[in-house]
Amino acid sequence: MFLLIIQSAADFVIHVISSLSYFGVFLAMAIESACVPLPSEIIMPFAGYLVYQGQFELAPVAIVGACGNLAGSLLAYWVGARGGRPLVERYGRYVLLSQHDLNVADRWFSRYGRSTVFFTRLLPVVRTFISFPAGISRMRLSSFSAYTLLGALPWSLMLAYVGFKLGEHWDTLGGYFHKADIFILVIIAAGLIWYVRRHIRNLRRDRQDA
Repeated sequence: MFLLIIQSAADFVIHVISSLSYFGVFLAMAIESACVPLPSEIIMPFAGYLVYQGQFELAPVAIVGACGNLAGSLLAYWVGARGGRPLVERYGRYVLLSQHDLNVADRWFSRYGRSTVFFTRLLPVVRTFISFPAGISRMRLSSFSAYTLLGALPWSLMLAYVGFKLGEHWDTLGGYFHKADIFILVIIAAGLIWYVRRHIRNLRRDRQDA
């Protein structure tokens, strides 16, 4: 099932970029950064492969990818800033979010917001969802935008360069991504187990404090 989802995402990415050129890269990366799990690990290497074929240039495609990342991140940030906290306070328990989690996020972004936004742009999975809690915590927009772009640019360039260097060996990416996806899936599963247990403890704590 997981591999089928990855394959569908890959087919979508290839279609969008092949049809819309640079704007397709921008659009796909914007979708990925707006809390939609469309892997940049597929988007940018395919764009890099098109650099190898002479359809794109490496530096522009990396910049376009980073700008798309910023655009999608700003949308997720805006949703979090405008209505995220009331929504989480009212419905958060249904998606394993507690008042304690909000308080922790506020303290974390207040103290480490810049470095958090920058470094999470270099991490699979986490980078897709970090903008929403940043918006909820009302991190300063100028800092959020700057560090998002600074983090997204090397990530986009690195992945595009991977696709470019593989070039004629593009088919070998399939095995690489398959192994990476399994590893990421294991990490996610372990993280979910830890998070659910932690969430149950926090809910009990919230009830006791109420």
